Amino acid sequence: MLDKFFGKFSKDLGIDLGTKNTLVYVQDKGIVINEPTVVAVNMRTDEILAVGEEARKMVGKTPSHIQAIKPLVDGVISDFEVTEKMLKYFIDKAHEGGFGLSPRPRVIIGIPLDVTEVERKAVEDAAKSAGARKVYLVEESMAAAIGSRLPVTDATATMIVDIGGGTTEISVISLGGVVTYKSLRFAGNELDNNIIQYIREEFNILIGEQVAENIKIRIGSATPLKESMQMEVRGRDLINGLPRSIMINDSQIRETISRTLKQIIESIKLTLESTPPELVADIYEHGITLTGGGALLRGLDKEIAQETKIPVRIADDPLISLVKGTGILLSDQALLEKVLSQGTEEF
Repeated sequence: MLDKFFGKFSKDLGIDLGTKNTLVYVQDKGIVINEPTVVAVNMRTDEILAVGEEARKMVGKTPSHIQAIKPLVDGVISDFEVTEKMLKYFIDKAHEGGFGLSPRPRVIIGIPLDVTEVERKAVEDAAKSAGARKVYLVEESMAAAIGSRLPVTDATATMIVDIGGGTTEISVISLGGVVTYKSLRFAGNELDNNIIQYIREEFNILIGEQVAENIKIRIGSATPLKESMQMEVRGRDLINGLPRSIMINDSQIRETISRTLKQIIESIKLTLESTPPELVADIYEHGITLTGGGALLRGLDKEIAQETKIPVRIADDPLISLVKGTGILLSDQALLEKVLSQGTEEF
């Protein structure tokens, strides 16, 4: 009874708990938070110093007693306590300007398709400990498909490839459920690691994750560009320890990320091979939809289309498709009941 009372003063939330970024959708307000999934902790006092963007700025720049922690690895919780505190921070921030009572919202959270029961329970427990009244878990690919306005409840196949920071989810959806899928524990972060490794091996220069991500965004591509692009990269020379800069081009970056992209494309092909023939016919007709930050890599849609011989389109606003899907589910109880992840507590 008390929970229901507190619930009246809370706005229900949809959360995209990503490896790289966490987005929060508030019912009737839209997306109110889009911040990096990073928490800065003072290890001496166990105090949270910063969360989100402020904590991201500290990555690689902290003294020994302060750690900038990324509490999710490959889409799952690796540090329960820090995740709980981060969620509490985001839930409180989403309710700023409220009545001053402790918020007790219903929360919908996207989870990877192949999470274990232990990982599923960790997400539920972290959200409840952070103040959630009820927690509903929905597969990330399902939420992304709903956010992309795909016909997930129809008797027709929808194929969606969600390339996030830590995971790549390849799913065929029909009649409100996932028919076949492949879940890969690598995605955008792996591309960044490819770039770090390449620059280290080829030039003996060490760069950080943020620099690698910036390279990927600025000159990364899956297919050759009409006009070559290049940029200056600064890092630490591994031989003498001094700062050093080099020029790199799109061709070099394309070569170094090609192996990871081939693995993703091969997984798409394997998923198609295990899909019932009737649904494959639908996919050939309607195409494949790309979502997630990885969908924005130049030419990736063309490369996948060329390799699979199937039309490929990028979802509108691919970075926020998943959290938009949770927002739609917040206002559609019937649809939420249909797509709830197995093992999630029911209404």
